[in-house]
Amino acid sequence: MNNSQSNMQLTSRLLFRLLPMQIFLALSSSLNSIISGLFATNFVGTDAMTAVGLYNPINMFIYAISTMLVGGATIMCGKYMGRDEQDKVQNVFSLGNLLALLVALVFIALLVVAGIFNLTGVLADNDPVVQPLFNRYLIGQSFGVLPLLLGNQLAAFLSIENKAGRTTVASFVYVAVNVALNFVFVAHFHMESFGLALASAIGSWAFFLVQAVYFLSPGAELKLLSRDINWGETMQIVKIGVPGAASYGYQTIRGLVVNELLMFYVGSEGVSGFTASDGLLRLGWTIPVGMMAVSRMVISISVGEEDKQTLADVMRNMFRRFLPLMCAIIAVVIACAVPLTKLYYRDASADVFGYTVWGFRLLPLSMPLSIICMHFTVYAQSMGKQVLVHLLSVLDGVICVASFTALLIPFVGMNSVYIANVLNGVVTTIVVFAYPIIKYKRLPRNMEEILVIPEGFGVEEDQRMDISVKSIEDVVSVARDVQTFCSERGVDRKRAYYAGLFLEEMAGNVIDHGFKKDNKNHSIDIRVAKKDDDVIMRIKDDCVPFDPATRRELTDPEDEAKNIGIRMVYKLTDRIEHKNMLGLNVLTVRI
Repeated sequence: MNNSQSNMQLTSRLLFRLLPMQIFLALSSSLNSIISGLFATNFVGTDAMTAVGLYNPINMFIYAISTMLVGGATIMCGKYMGRDEQDKVQNVFSLGNLLALLVALVFIALLVVAGIFNLTGVLADNDPVVQPLFNRYLIGQSFGVLPLLLGNQLAAFLSIENKAGRTTVASFVYVAVNVALNFVFVAHFHMESFGLALASAIGSWAFFLVQAVYFLSPGAELKLLSRDINWGETMQIVKIGVPGAASYGYQTIRGLVVNELLMFYVGSEGVSGFTASDGLLRLGWTIPVGMMAVSRMVISISVGEEDKQTLADVMRNMFRRFLPLMCAIIAVVIACAVPLTKLYYRDASADVFGYTVWGFRLLPLSMPLSIICMHFTVYAQSMGKQVLVHLLSVLDGVICVASFTALLIPFVGMNSVYIANVLNGVVTTIVVFAYPIIKYKRLPRNMEEILVIPEGFGVEEDQRMDISVKSIEDVVSVARDVQTFCSERGVDRKRAYYAGLFLEEMAGNVIDHGFKKDNKNHSIDIRVAKKDDDVIMRIKDDCVPFDPATRRELTDPEDEAKNIGIRMVYKLTDRIEHKNMLGLNVLTVRI
């Protein structure tokens, strides 16, 4: 196996290890409308389902703000972690939490005022039956805005702290609380739309509190709020986060436009049918969203480290593994269109039944194409390619779906909405691959060119060497290879010798203390780079967390040679950094 394949496998294992946690996170955020929809159609009626559908654009806008704060904060923290600037990581985390609190208070006030004073006529088309249900639904949802925004913020950072399992527990608790309270409020006490919203709001509080407990514990590296917060980074969070959040903002506009078109051309049953299929498919959408989330974390850290290889490997993994997996899943969904529809509606002769069936048959086709758009948007966001980010966001968020729906709905009717979503994916994919062609005025030859990685990013190919270590036998040849690499690039003999010695010692320790801890296959990916006058060595592995600094002070009176290699390395150089990020040990030595 060559070094590129080894790095690709390490990246793939990392992404798939993080993926389940991120899917659970996305699942918890989408279950609100799914559970509400099921209880609305089975215990209240079609009009209540329309109220849920009318709230979706508002919910999307709240998620736009949440995505802005979470995306901006995690990308900034990923870069700071890549540079080992922990104080800045803490500041951004605290600042993001405080901003989420302030934004939540504003949304709560708006929802309560609109619901109490009946200011929803435009959204509800002044329907005398739907509007009162919608008003009460808004008031109930207002109780859950604060934990929703803070819960999303904490979940992203739990993954960074390798505590994503707590998010999984929080997600299960959220589901259990939401379902149980829906039975109490809706099925038993007949609280209708207010009960639907209040159940999900209390579930959001449970989701938030389970996660918050960790950050209040003494063992947490990050605290919810720090004493001194640098507000100066607020605009940077917003600047980085806005492009990624813009898609949700555009989707808010798209949702409003589509709802109006459906109400005018199809009627309230059209909104109900679209809400049912789109709502349940959010279970499926958690997979692309989870894929995007794990890739965003790895991409942001790779940008901070200026690691071109890992950036390209993330995208290769998306094309080779994420896309085929998604295609297999949507095939199952399409085959089960009728049974899925019966979860909401029982009368197969009703128009809303047919509308929902076709939603399950057509909407899933847009998912694989959306994975491509999401990944390239996140990459462009991390690299500061604002033009590409905004172009993809506005096309994917509003222009394509709204325009295609408006053009097709007079002729195709209800299915125009579903077809428009598929065409939207086609257009954004064309834009993604047209971008490097326009840049280079030819077809791209590799993944690095498809990404259009800027010149000067990272270390040139001839100034770095990648080594993959799978066994202790491989370690023996590391010192010789590294010394040769350094000598050929003008590094003095003493530093070239130390470089080989350091890597041999540290890689050997990883095998001794990491490879033997479990029965899994592991590898060590080593990168040696000559940058300016420094020799930079980075050792990356996916073994159990192991910080060599904890062992340099350990001595044994009966064995003076114990840990002598680690002590020697720290004695010869103090420019050593270790961090455990996303479950990877990353050791960097500069000489």
